[in-house]
Amino acid sequence: MKLQGTMEINRQGHLEIGGCDTVELARQFGTPLYVLDETHFRQNCRSYYRAFTEKYEGMVIYAGKTLLTLAVCHIVDQEGLGLDVASGGELYTAKQARFPMDRIFFHGNNKSENELKMALDYKVGRIMVDNNYELETLNDLAGRAGTVADIILRLTPGVEAHTHAYIKTGQVDSKFGVVIENGQALAIIKRALAMQNVRLRGLHCHIGSQIFELESYSHAAEVMMEFAVATHRETGWSPEEINLGGGLGIYYAEGDEPKPVEHYADAAVQVVRDLARDGGLPLPKVLVEPGRSISGPAGTTLYAVGAVKEIPGVRKYVAVDGGMVDNPRPAMYQSRYEALLANRASEEPQEIVSIAGKCCESGDMLIWDIKLPAPHPGDILAISATGAYNYSMSMNYNRLPRPAMVLAGDGRADIIVARESYEDLIRNDMVPEHLLNNKVVKLVSAGSTG
Repeated sequence: MKLQGTMEINRQGHLEIGGCDTVELARQFGTPLYVLDETHFRQNCRSYYRAFTEKYEGMVIYAGKTLLTLAVCHIVDQEGLGLDVASGGELYTAKQARFPMDRIFFHGNNKSENELKMALDYKVGRIMVDNNYELETLNDLAGRAGTVADIILRLTPGVEAHTHAYIKTGQVDSKFGVVIENGQALAIIKRALAMQNVRLRGLHCHIGSQIFELESYSHAAEVMMEFAVATHRETGWSPEEINLGGGLGIYYAEGDEPKPVEHYADAAVQVVRDLARDGGLPLPKVLVEPGRSISGPAGTTLYAVGAVKEIPGVRKYVAVDGGMVDNPRPAMYQSRYEALLANRASEEPQEIVSIAGKCCESGDMLIWDIKLPAPHPGDILAISATGAYNYSMSMNYNRLPRPAMVLAGDGRADIIVARESYEDLIRNDMVPEHLLNNKVVKLVSAGSTG
């Protein structure tokens, strides 16, 4: 496993993160356990801030969907980033963390009226409008509230990013945004400009996730700016802000080659500057929305090894006490990960094994065919780069409680998400009164003659 952030192997041959022995973390807090490397998370925030804000006076907006807790909100705020939320629940989390609402960008392709009212009431910085229905609804709600909503329109640039089909978002056939090439984008801009209760501030696109080719971002910026120039000629309006979304790829396993954030910034911003100059537009502020590339590498999940099952001549399965419930990405996207035995981190790998989860699904496999020292029950397995889309997509399948999360740094570890209990699992369950008596109730279907 490639060591990232503050990871190192200590004298006991154990994996350390943030100066904390992960074997001790597993003993103290239990497993499965999410470990967030605070120093690494902050360093990733700062890399973006330097590359976009300090160098180009742009704005970096952390994509909360990748990992959002009250503690994460505080860190993102302290590092001077904005926050992208995509639901009322994410917005509520930010509000409870006292995150500055003027740095909130509210996304989503189907925001409810209640969520839009919530955004207006909280006075969020920008509402990212995804479609005509939302635009009309928001204009009406803002009018009734006696306010004007600052909006950015999400467009579909028609850029096919090289990534998994489920995480492509910039192609014409997408549930997100308004298509540029068929004239719908220009039409919705004209509609927005004619409205009294919305103020159009900019344009947004997002082409996908886990992208390594910087040319994809340059092309997206080119499409957006050419459209901005054409729109200015047609309407006289030009965007104050161009939001190029996020999606920069990270290292998960051998073969992944992430590009430096600085190269990403240079590639995207230069296109915006050149085309604004050539098209006679005022230079728009460039916004980006990184999520995975900030939280992903900073996260590690610790598991306890349980059953080890060998099928001679076929495969050796090593089962752990978590799985798709705390990391559904391998089941959903065939995602690859690396791992090591945290309590035997200095030992040489000896055999090929496959890491199985404990859920009642054949597809609950975390890693296929990884070389490790021969695993034994009780070993602690650490899987790296699990900071993004693990906790945020976790679930209670098989009524398994979600893991705890600790923030590790400077030799200390603090719980930032408590482990769910069995009581938590039934907290919202209700039993109708007729099920509480001892009589058997005979149900007769509608239309039955008895």
